Amino acid sequence: MKHYLITDPMFYGSMPDALESALDVVYSHTLPDFALFRDKQTTHYRDLAQTFVAVSRSYRILRVLLHGDYLLAHELKADGVHLTSTQFDEIAEAKKLGLYVVISTHTHDEALKAQELDADAITYSPIFFSPAKGEPKGLEDLKEIVDKIRVPIFALGGIMTQEQIKAV
Repeated sequence: MKHYLITDPMFYGSMPDALESALDVVYSHTLPDFALFRDKQTTHYRDLAQTFVAVSRSYRILRVLLHGDYLLAHELKADGVHLTSTQFDEIAEAKKLGLYVVISTHTHDEALKAQELDADAITYSPIFFSPAKGEPKGLEDLKEIVDKIRVPIFALGGIMTQEQIKAV
C-alpha cells in the first residue's frame, strides 16, 4: 500500500514559512510515498508550491506532485502533476515533459480513459462518505475498478478510521 499526502491549507495558511513548519511536523511523524500540493484558495500558489517541492525533496518523498498545473510542476522540478477529472486532454502534454501523471477519476469510464491515455496512476473517489463529494462508491465498486485496470489506484474520500484504512 502506498501513502498519498494531500495538503490542506487549513493547516498552514498562506505563508511559505507556515507551510514549511507544517510539513516538517507531518514528515517527522510519517513519510508518505506521494505528496501533493493542492491549494485551490491561495493567491500565492507559486511561492507555496516552490516551498512544498523544496521541503518534500529534502525529506526524499518518492513522488512530489503539484495540483492541476503541469507547466508549473515542470518548471519547479516536481516529479509530476495531479490533474483533475476535467483535464484528461492534458495527460499527453504532461507526459511529454517527463512528468509522472496522476488523474482524478470518479467513474469506471474515467478510470479506463485514464489508462488508455497512459496516466501513471489514478485516484478513485469518494469511497466512503465525504462532504460535498457525491455519492460514495463503496468497497465493491473499488474492487471492480482494481480488477478492471492495470494502473495504480489511490482510493480517496472519507477514509478516516483505521477500520476504513484496513478495508481499503
